[in-house]
Amino acid sequence: MTNLLAIFIGGGLGSLCRYGISKLVLKFSATNFPLATLISNTLSCAILAISVVYFSGKITDSIALKLFIITGFCGGFSTFSTFSFETFELLKQGNYIVALLNILTSVLVGVSLIYFLVKNQS
Repeated sequence: MTNLLAIFIGGGLGSLCRYGISKLVLKFSATNFPLATLISNTLSCAILAISVVYFSGKITDSIALKLFIITGFCGGFSTFSTFSFETFELLKQGNYIVALLNILTSVLVGVSLIYFLVKNQS
């Protein structure tokens, strides 16, 4: 039950952070590029990678903490569904170059970030 509660609270906090980033980006940016989603997903990848490095090789006393951060917070903070929807909307509006840029940037930055932060742990 503790693990489920940790995931639940972490997911809620991650979602609130994602919402806050969306509001901040809307306040300071007027671009049609989905910047808030890119920022949320990039930060989530960094947090996940750092957490994986921190928890790797450790038999931690707190599985709940690991679930809180990795499954809960990062799961609530990152958003593949929003990324997919925003990309679809860009394609539907004929913004093919912006959609392609969104796909390439999101995937390359996310995967590269995790690769470079975790690669020395293997």
